[in-house]
Parts: sequence; structure tokens; C-alpha cells
Amino acid sequence: MATENKPLNVIPRDEAKIVKIWKTAGILLALTLVEFVFAFNMERGILLYLIFIALTIWKAKYIMMDFMHLGEEAKPLFYSIVVPLIFLVWLAIALVKEGSEIFLMRW
Repeated sequence: MATENKPLNVIPRDEAKIVKIWKTAGILLALTLVEFVFAFNMERGILLYLIFIALTIWKAKYIMMDFMHLGEEAKPLFYSIVVPLIFLVWLAIALVKEGSEIFLMRW
């Protein structure tokens, strides 16, 4: 097996992609800082939990669309990932609620 000395092809940087990555990272940082502000300034309760869930879903959307490159994919592929995720979140909430109701009925 002979190895040939081929020159390395260096692809120039795509400045638009780099700017997009930094913009997404900045948005994720801002959302995380908002979460910290709410965490330390609000009382624990359903409103705080709903805010955390909404911000987490929003951050997951940016991660999926930019870092997993689903923003450029076809819409059916995007919906094939997001719609089952919504149903899984609903299932988890329903199971926790039903489980707590059954637990309370026993006592």
C-alpha cells in the first residue's frame, strides 16, 4: 500500500456560518441568563416552572435548528422530530399527574 503525498485542500472559512453560530450562542446565553434571573428572583411555583419549560423548549429549538442543522432540512423531517417530542412531553406530564392522583387516593 503506497501512500501518495497529495496536497491538503484547505477550504476557506465561511464567515456567514461563523456569525450564525455566534448569534445562536448569544441567544442561548441570553435565555440562560433570563432563566437565572427568574430562578433567583421569583418564588417557586407553577408560573416559574412554566417559564422554565418554555425557555427550555425555546433553547432546544435553537439547538435543533442551528447546531443539528434541521433548519435547512425539509419541513416533514422537522415535524417528524418535533411532533413526537410534544406528545412525549404530554405523556410524561399525564403519567406524573395520574401517578400522583393514584398515590393520593391510596392515602
